[in-house]
Amino acid sequence: MKTLIIIPAYNEEENIKKVVENIIYHFPQYDYIIVNDGSIDSTAEICKSENYAFLNLPINLGIGGAVQAGYRYAKANDYDVAIQMDGDGQHDISYADQMLMLIGDMKADVVIGSRFIENKGFQSSGVRRAGIKILSVLIKICTGVNVNDVTSGFRAVNRKFIDIYSKDYSNDYPEPEAIVSAVMYGGKILEIPVVMNERQGGISSIKFWNSIYYMIKVSLAIVIRRISYGIRRK
Repeated sequence: MKTLIIIPAYNEEENIKKVVENIIYHFPQYDYIIVNDGSIDSTAEICKSENYAFLNLPINLGIGGAVQAGYRYAKANDYDVAIQMDGDGQHDISYADQMLMLIGDMKADVVIGSRFIENKGFQSSGVRRAGIKILSVLIKICTGVNVNDVTSGFRAVNRKFIDIYSKDYSNDYPEPEAIVSAVMYGGKILEIPVVMNERQGGISSIKFWNSIYYMIKVSLAIVIRRISYGIRRK
């Protein structure tokens, strides 16, 4: 299957080269596209000087806008599968083969790399894990589907969801909403156990108060998206 790795990047000058060089030298069977999301550091300059494949967004759209730009690129270039992974070194692309196997065998439309199946590797803070659990329960109530690692940005989707996400993708903290959308559009979701690394450099954009805002906003967005889909069906 023709596969694209989408790498959203905002101020990842400390990490982007290691992430991309690993793909180029160890996983050349996959295409990749970096989406530089209006970085104010040297991320764009590194991509340009190293001749990486990248899209340069003129302003910061946020993680959802950057990922959606990647999906639009995947659709325009006729990819069968898109794999999204962070540009901070947390995700191990060696799990891609397992993701692709599940999609290729038509066992899943969306495959999510989960930290919380085997509980190995970097597990995030206790506060964030509690928040993730709350969102997981809310998604189960709204959709009937149980997903453990609802905020994981490491996931693969088939051609159907490349098309859907290129048109309909939440702009701000999108991962949980994308799960709800996948269920509402009739997609089958599977999780696989993965080991994630701690951020290799730079600073996470999610602070304590951001986390509070995140929980409130995403919880409301999940409920509204579920209700709006039900209204559209009527």
